[in-house]
Formats: sequence, structure tokens, C-alpha cells
Amino acid sequence: MFTSFHAMIPSDAELASQALTEEGNYRFPSFSASDAVTLGLSLRKRFRASSRHSKGKGLVISIQTIAGHTLFACTVGDLGHPAGVGDVSLNSWTSVDGMVGVVRQTGHSSYYVEKSMSAMGKSAKQLGIHGDYIIHGGAFPIWLDNAHCCPIAVVACYSGSGQEDHHLVVTTVRDYLHKVNKSEGARMSASSALGTEMHAPLPSVPIRESTVSSYQRVQVRQFISE
Repeated sequence: MFTSFHAMIPSDAELASQALTEEGNYRFPSFSASDAVTLGLSLRKRFRASSRHSKGKGLVISIQTIAGHTLFACTVGDLGHPAGVGDVSLNSWTSVDGMVGVVRQTGHSSYYVEKSMSAMGKSAKQLGIHGDYIIHGGAFPIWLDNAHCCPIAVVACYSGSGQEDHHLVVTTVRDYLHKVNKSEGARMSASSALGTEMHAPLPSVPIRESTVSSYQRVQVRQFISE
């Protein structure tokens, strides 16, 4: 019984492999500041609807360009709330900055780096990650389909649980891309239909029967014969 239970729990190597697959699957056709805001608000909405938030957990969200420009930042919860609602602290933002720094240095999600370190039994320094970063899941690279040199941006959130934060980011990115692709497909279908309509053959115009009367035809023939 216990053997089968442990067999169901994925290893760190398997979790790292899954995270790497997610990076390859979830790539954007384009990414603008408007996309960042929409994605950030989607993250906020999804977390607020979660059981973690209902139990008093808080979250900080940050979306930055790879160069460090902030596109979206948000706190879900109240820092120092008298009732303790929203477990957010100043350290939350420090943790997010460290997670984003890991993505900038490696080009991979912080969850992938975390699980890879655990699977290989190596430290961050041994993997070439410089700086006093806390390796914690929750930061995910924004790659473009046609740009394979480096990510264009990083989306990150922190609530204290690396696995749950990574899952929150990945599922939100996945659903957002699904909507984008669905919208793009509908737009292309509409453009294709419009193009077909524009190139359709022109309808033939029926030739009207002559309105010249029989009497007029006789008069014309008589005129010609004369």
C-alpha cells in the first residue's frame, strides 16, 4: 500500500521535466503592456477565488520585462491587517525579486530550477546562479514563438508555496493563451470568409427583352426598303 502511494508522487526530476515542457508549450505570439495587465488581473482574479485566499493567504504579483521594467504589480491582501487577513509581508516582494532574478539568469522558470537543484543535489552556485537568491517556484518566463534567444518578460507570484504558486501562474498563462489563440482563429476565419466573398464572381445581369412593338418593327423595315 505504501509502495503504491509513494509511486504516485512524482519525483523532483519528473517535476522539473514537466516544468520544462510547460515552458516549451506555453509561448506567446506577441506580448505587450496591455497583455501584461490582462494577465496580471487574471492571476489576481483566480487567486481571489481560490481556497488559499479564503483561508487568509495573501499574494504578490509582478510582471516585468527581461530588462527589469515593471509592467504590472499587485498585492492581494493587506500588509499588517489587524485580523491577520492576507499573509503578505515586505519579504514577499523581496522573494519575488529573487525569483525574477533566477529567471533572468537561467531563462527557465524558478520552479524548474528549484526541482532541478533538488534532483541533482546541487546548490545554486554550482548551477552558475550568482546572488543571494531564494530559489522558489512561482516565476515563469514569457517566451515568444519566433524569438528563441531569450525570454521577453517574466511573470511571477509569491504566496509562500512554490508548487502552488507555479501551478497558479502556469494554468493562468495556459488559459490566457487559449483565449488568445481562439480569438486569433476566429479573426482569421472571418478574414478568410470576407476574402472569399470579395473574390466571388459577379452575378450575371439578365438581358431585358426589347420594348419595340411589332408595329414599330414594320415601320422600320418599310423605311429601309424605301
